[in-house]
Amino acid sequence: MAAAPTPTLAKAVLARLSADDQKTVNTWRWHDRLVSLWAPVTVLAILFAVYLTIVETAVCTYLWLQPLMQGVGLLCFAWWAVLLVVRTPVAKKWNDARDARYRAEEILTEVEATAQRARKHLKDKAWDDVVAACEGQVRAFGKPAEEVRAATRVLEQTWDKHLKAHKGGLLDLGGGFVRALAIALAFRAVLLDPFKIPSGSMIPTLELGDQIFVNKFIYGVRLPFTNNVPFVIVRPPKRGDVIVFNNPVRQEVDYIKRVVGVAGDSLEFTDEGLVINGKLAERTSENEQYRFWEHNEVQVTSLEGLKYWVSTWRDDDWVDRPEGLYRETFDGVPHLVLDEPGRRRSTLDKMTQGTSTKVPEGSVFVMGDNRNNSADSRFGLGVTQGFEFVPYGSIKGKATVIWFSLSHGGFLSSLFGGTGIRYDRFFTPVTMCGDEKPRK
Repeated sequence: MAAAPTPTLAKAVLARLSADDQKTVNTWRWHDRLVSLWAPVTVLAILFAVYLTIVETAVCTYLWLQPLMQGVGLLCFAWWAVLLVVRTPVAKKWNDARDARYRAEEILTEVEATAQRARKHLKDKAWDDVVAACEGQVRAFGKPAEEVRAATRVLEQTWDKHLKAHKGGLLDLGGGFVRALAIALAFRAVLLDPFKIPSGSMIPTLELGDQIFVNKFIYGVRLPFTNNVPFVIVRPPKRGDVIVFNNPVRQEVDYIKRVVGVAGDSLEFTDEGLVINGKLAERTSENEQYRFWEHNEVQVTSLEGLKYWVSTWRDDDWVDRPEGLYRETFDGVPHLVLDEPGRRRSTLDKMTQGTSTKVPEGSVFVMGDNRNNSADSRFGLGVTQGFEFVPYGSIKGKATVIWFSLSHGGFLSSLFGGTGIRYDRFFTPVTMCGDEKPRK
């Protein structure tokens, strides 16, 4: 008959506890998880992931889900703020006990990992000592800080006596950090990446200071250190998508624009608007006197640049500008653009390579929603003269949702040069539903 498998240290400790004792230990462990400063952040992140999945699948759900998500965000911030307050001397006794349990959990985790690694070297007496010390530690949960620390000292002494010789090397010590770093890098490389809107070229869809997430897998994951996408995961880019991409003619810079033409499309730029494959893009006027705010976004590359950047947070340099606001539609999906007939004619006159083109295979043609103030495919992507297309391999992903916004107006804007927290923009999808009320 085969010998029964040796129980893990955690199971051996639990076997010595009554059902009530186990319930008490679990209650305190959950308590400590919920009072961690990471708890509200984790809860909000999980709910945001669910929200993002829903609105990317059915965008119109955001019309009623966004207010709920904004309310949850405020609750999580209040939760985090309260936890921050109780870490001050106002709750010293509670805080000391929490710190003691936190240290105890660290030791228990290390002891369990080492005991399992060294189990075949531990004789029965040594194993019983380790189990008893761990049992004493978990039974101390919920008691005053000094009792928890006393149990921790016993556990540390048992560690020194029976397990110190079996502790892991540098690789084991750094294993947790390496694993966390690998997960974070993989997440950014394959799933979502944050991106800050650096200019006003995508107003009114995206404003200066908006922070968005980029879906990096929808079009296919690029091979590391290359601009090659071996296969499409969900679908290729389509007209109307807002994409983030490496500028193919200035690859150290990332741009964000809207796809207006895909492979094979014939495009023509006229006084009436954009013509795609011989058909004028559907467009309706939403507000002929729309006003928006913009300012110069400063890239800090020198001491003078740093001084100017600091000054923008002290002095209000936002400028109020007028422009015609239109609702344009590609393949049944609407988006907003800024345009004005007089400026449109001036923009057409600046196009050095004519006013028509055809999109080559494996590429897209992009434009900013601020049609007369955008260095896009019409203007060499801000680098060359004439048309420039964006190859699929240069596309980093599709813009999804605004998760944070520091833009004109909003909370604390009077203190920081007109720039404030625009909570009304939090959790706004980049893709429109079509049922939104007209902007005023």
